[in-house]
Amino acid sequence: MLRKFNPPGMVSSDIYHHGVEVTSFQQMLFISGQVGVGPDGIPGVGIRQQTELAIHNLYKVLAGANMDANDIVKSTIYLTDENQLGAFMEAGAGALPTPPPAMTLVIVKALASPDLLVEIEAVAAK
Repeated sequence: MLRKFNPPGMVSSDIYHHGVEVTSFQQMLFISGQVGVGPDGIPGVGIRQQTELAIHNLYKVLAGANMDANDIVKSTIYLTDENQLGAFMEAGAGALPTPPPAMTLVIVKALASPDLLVEIEAVAAK
């Protein structure tokens, strides 16, 4: 059972929860960072398409374990350009889980390839 919460006295957010308590589970999944590439291995064009592809890839891994977005307890998002944050948020707005999990967003110098703009890793429990 997952309990997503923001403790009293802390600023809450629409895009993440401060805590996700896992009170019982039968399955836990650690998902490697998913990047914005299609099935052909070619990166999407721009941050919006790469965000959509990275989320799609994340959900494919979840589905492979008979899980879905609601099972995500923690995600970490890596962006290579802080100026793309707004475009990332717009592209992910309808696709990210609701209510959101615990989340960390980090701006990094680079990812594994210079063509990659976003990477999303997650932990899920069910």
